[in-house]
Amino acid sequence: MMKNTRLLLIALCAAAIAVSASIATFSVGAEVIDSFTVNAPSAILIDADTGTVLYEQNSKEHRPVASMVKIMTLLLTFDAIDEGRLSPDDNISVSENASSMGGSQAFLDAHAEYNVGELIKAITIASANDACVAMAEHLSGSVDGFVSEMNAKAATLGMDDTNFVNCTGLPAPNQYSCAYDASVMFRALISHEAYFDYSKIWMFDFEHPSGRKTMLSNTNKLIRAYEGCDGGKTGFTNEAMYCLSATAERNGTRLISVVTGAQTSKGRNAEICKLFDFGFAHFETRQVVFGGVELENKFEARGSKEKAVGVAPESDGFLLTEKGNKSEITYAVEFDGNVALPLPAGSPVGKIIVYADGDPLLERALVTTGELTKPGYLDILDEIAKQW
Repeated sequence: MMKNTRLLLIALCAAAIAVSASIATFSVGAEVIDSFTVNAPSAILIDADTGTVLYEQNSKEHRPVASMVKIMTLLLTFDAIDEGRLSPDDNISVSENASSMGGSQAFLDAHAEYNVGELIKAITIASANDACVAMAEHLSGSVDGFVSEMNAKAATLGMDDTNFVNCTGLPAPNQYSCAYDASVMFRALISHEAYFDYSKIWMFDFEHPSGRKTMLSNTNKLIRAYEGCDGGKTGFTNEAMYCLSATAERNGTRLISVVTGAQTSKGRNAEICKLFDFGFAHFETRQVVFGGVELENKFEARGSKEKAVGVAPESDGFLLTEKGNKSEITYAVEFDGNVALPLPAGSPVGKIIVYADGDPLLERALVTTGELTKPGYLDILDEIAKQW
């Protein structure tokens, strides 16, 4: 089988601001890469924090991905929760269309009202098609409307090799994705911490309003079989064969592995584990910037009542290195010039730049931790009095 395998040099997180300078690199050696193979048509391994591709094999080949389509369904659901348009405590009514879905399902009752949190649980754990359709209809008014939102979200994420036709992954003409795009949307999904409240559940009784119960179990067996695995989305159809996107974390390093088109469920799981083993053996992630943590540096603003204010990085920053790398990490803080007053807390006033062995790797915006205000008349008189 023709194989397209790459080990990429260190890359910045998609949210990072690139620095116009040479970028430090690492490599695990050609002999290691040449000896590593994945027994599946398509696969990818990425670092979850930075988005760096560590290994890929035909990762942009268009393929059906079965229920991995539900990664996007869940992503839009969690987006809606973050935006306040949906709450896990809400109840939604299930249509006849939703309750009639075949394949994996929670056996929802038509016209009954179900808790949103329980439906999310059914989708995440048991890949329930009926719960997906119920959620899609509730959020967008129709499945077609929701699918349009799925494709729009895919476009914003740069998923150029994906086209959604439904929200379940059931076979449909012209519905396809690829391992790379699956890793991108799964990375976006796990950025919602609430996802892990559901993904680690092994088995539960899904309770219906009528009082009956449906026992549902996690389709991702690796949460019990692989150390550190705490989330994933399986998929299978005769067309797509066995697919899986999964994530695992060890010692602060979180990886995402994707395999599509494996011949068996056991083989799919084995290849995902192989990818994780490869990643954890050779790479590690270090957090080098801590979002929201105030620095010792102060931003001084002449003409303000406060004179100076604390600053903190706007977001976290991570550095991916070859395991055992001993690069010296240093920092530089650069502040903007004069700012217009008043300045509310959370305003950008500069940046922090991270260096490894003198090479700039990434930067994050610095924002104020307090406000800066204009001095009033009494403040000016008090300042004059102090100078006497």
